[in-house]
Amino acid sequence: MASSVAAALGASVAGSGIASADVEESDTPGAPSVKGSLKRFSNTAFGAEVTGPFVFDDGTLLYSLQHPSTDNVAPYDRAGIGYVKGFSFAMNGSNDDFEELSAPETQDEQHSVRTADGDYVMLARREEPINGASEQLGVPETPDGEPIDKFPGTRYSEAGYTPDCNQFIASNEAGTEGHLFTNFESTPGNVSRIPLSKNAATGEWEADLENAINMANTEELRDLGGTMINCYGDRTPWDTMVSSEENYAHPRVSYKATVGDIVEAGTGKGLVGGCQFWNRPNPTGIQSAVDEYYGDESWSVQGNWALAGVELLAYQLGAFPRDATGVDTSTADAYAKTEVVEDAKNTGTPITDEAYPNPYRYGYHVDYREPHAETPEPIKYYVLGRAAWESPNFQNDLRTVYGASDGDSKGIYKFVADEEIPSYDDPMELAGTLYAPKVTNDAASAADSGTRASPADVALDVEWVPLGHASNAEIESWIAEYDDVTQADYLETHAETDWTEDRATAIEEADKAVIENGNQNYITNEEIVEWARQYEARGHDGVDEGLRRVPFLETRAAAKEIGASIEFNKAEGIDSVDDAGPGDYVYFGISEFNDDMADDTGDLQMDRVDGGVVYRAELDANYDVSTLEPVVVGPDFTDGPQAANDAVRNIDNVYAMDDGRVLCCEDGFAESRRSYPNDCLWVYQPNPTVAVGSAAVGQGESVTVEVRAKHIPDGLSGGTFSVGVSDTDVAEITSASYPDAAGLNQPPSIAEDGSTAAFEFADVNEAMQADGVEFTLATVTLSGVGGGAADLDVSAALDDDEGQNVAVETRSGVTVTGPASVAGSGSVPSDPDGDGRYEDVNGNGRVDYDDVVLLFDRMESKSVASNARSFDFNENDRLDYADIVHLYEEAGVEQ
Repeated sequence: MASSVAAALGASVAGSGIASADVEESDTPGAPSVKGSLKRFSNTAFGAEVTGPFVFDDGTLLYSLQHPSTDNVAPYDRAGIGYVKGFSFAMNGSNDDFEELSAPETQDEQHSVRTADGDYVMLARREEPINGASEQLGVPETPDGEPIDKFPGTRYSEAGYTPDCNQFIASNEAGTEGHLFTNFESTPGNVSRIPLSKNAATGEWEADLENAINMANTEELRDLGGTMINCYGDRTPWDTMVSSEENYAHPRVSYKATVGDIVEAGTGKGLVGGCQFWNRPNPTGIQSAVDEYYGDESWSVQGNWALAGVELLAYQLGAFPRDATGVDTSTADAYAKTEVVEDAKNTGTPITDEAYPNPYRYGYHVDYREPHAETPEPIKYYVLGRAAWESPNFQNDLRTVYGASDGDSKGIYKFVADEEIPSYDDPMELAGTLYAPKVTNDAASAADSGTRASPADVALDVEWVPLGHASNAEIESWIAEYDDVTQADYLETHAETDWTEDRATAIEEADKAVIENGNQNYITNEEIVEWARQYEARGHDGVDEGLRRVPFLETRAAAKEIGASIEFNKAEGIDSVDDAGPGDYVYFGISEFNDDMADDTGDLQMDRVDGGVVYRAELDANYDVSTLEPVVVGPDFTDGPQAANDAVRNIDNVYAMDDGRVLCCEDGFAESRRSYPNDCLWVYQPNPTVAVGSAAVGQGESVTVEVRAKHIPDGLSGGTFSVGVSDTDVAEITSASYPDAAGLNQPPSIAEDGSTAAFEFADVNEAMQADGVEFTLATVTLSGVGGGAADLDVSAALDDDEGQNVAVETRSGVTVTGPASVAGSGSVPSDPDGDGRYEDVNGNGRVDYDDVVLLFDRMESKSVASNARSFDFNENDRLDYADIVHLYEEAGVEQ
């Protein structure tokens, strides 16, 4: 059913038919490379990832020491949370505030945490007594207060061993007191809250473990079903911590397969994924069972390993622990503390207690409202979709959220709320639309023509495909329908043999039935395929009421079924500066650019870069992003130490500092051909940029655009720059000016034909010392001449405060001059939201269905065809019927 995103988009309108220099020895051009500069600030201890970076208001860096080797020197032999004492980032946008840390070469360097300046000091370590010594840091408990790690069952990781995301929520204006929220990447999942303060006398940060708590052990979180695999997260614009559940066990199909493939084949053999075995007795045993059942025809059941810990989650929620022959400590983590017990395994006795977890309650973003209350209020955002969420990024329009789902063949997603998220008195009434990505540029899939592009050279053009609209309360009601499913139901629904008489035979029968026809205890394969059929025929808002749940509870399967680009491999980091707005960047970290991003099928068919890629995407006026531009490209794993030692590999968390720099945190322990195994924390400094804005202007009217500079860390002493219009038959430059605070300057020089404006200035007033953030260089006034579009080009030669030339990137804009009347009635189309597109086609001052009909009727008219960019609403650089559909959806009215 992955046949037609275009058909689905067009269903609402009847009849629409709708880099840098290469590195020596690199197999992939541009790998490794950086658009900007990178400096190594820290290496973490042997075995550990760099996770949970956070920078306090005073510039102090904090991050987690996740799953370190127990062979490290103390205190780095135990997981914990620490900060860099004695150093603060200058927050001026420049990497000159520290000398680069050398690569860790000796055993001592590799088995400890090192920083370029200051010292890494532990604030809290796993299993330390907290909450009046009634709990242990990071350790979930049963309702009776028993630590969960004492019970039999598979482990995703050891309790407290995997601290990840850190978000500090200040409780005073100075930002020196508050609560630190820390994720623990395990099942059952956990989030700790530690009171944290800065000692005014010593300047040191101090943790109050006596009054710290584990959120996993609160009734408020148990009422939501608890959490699993709490990975990264975000601090919202309304100043709360959001923790993301990385539910790796959610795939119901493996890798590139679709549910439609299973239905068409009449079997899930070779295709089925791990989530279908959620309520199997001893669920992680499915891979060995498949290997036994099918021999040479066995396959990797994607996500099966992440079912580890599900039974412990049941015990945390109150299920009665059953007997086992020993503690099975098999784990997804290579450095678990507990040694594997010989021959230890679960007996396979089903858990029949109704406290057995519901799979549709996991894989969401969890907002901890009232962060300073005795117990914060956890809210799961079901409307944002269900996935292996590494992290979200909440935007400052308070409506838009981007999310990255980790693992092979996964997606990046977007959600847009109907109203501002914090405006809902009851968060369960939060409603909005969930979107999946569609990569549209041909260069990304050039392998079809025999020419495979490098990820370093090609930006990804992304359209956002709507999956569905719902409210939190609606989705919760759908989820609740599956609350009473237990492991006994797996056997009683799918096996003919009575499990109470012959458990082994019943399990095998049930396994094979689920592989053939899917798990009938949950959403069925047939329901997903039918949802996709109706989606393509009627659009995302036209499916039957009973099928509306599909894209929210089976997000990945639904998106794959309608042909969205669910091909990203390990989409992990995602972040923007706290006050990001239009023109600012959202950074996306793709930890490994390989597998489904580098094969010969789908929308992504490019050269592989095992070390991954960091993209940035610019927010437009509506907080949308449409182009992912590669700015940091990791090494190929064929590259030797000369290339790999000083290149960033396998970026996991990314953290955008307020001064525009980005912390890049590695998760690639011992991968690549570096001379050292350690993961490191790097600081990315973007290239300085000078950009001219875009604007729409009516014929005979005027509009102003700004020339702005960003990421110029040391300020400007002065320089020259110019703006040019590519076609003066469309628009002319009529005047220009400097900001009021500009120092010495030559009056802007305007060409007689209005084609260019030239500027020369010296910043003697030091007004352009912006500490890396964006500021205005000049303003240009344009006059509309004739209908059409013209590029606005900018060039610049600038000096910094040290008199050194600033090597800048330039970004062009576009000016669109409104067309003559489309209807021939004299009413000129208008641009109500100032985005350069003329949605008000009939010029009556509003956007409604009449505009859609008029554009449809006049698609071939000269006034439309000669002004294609004015009506290119889906921004694919051409005029087509999908633009009509886009306008129809934007109008938001019924026929």
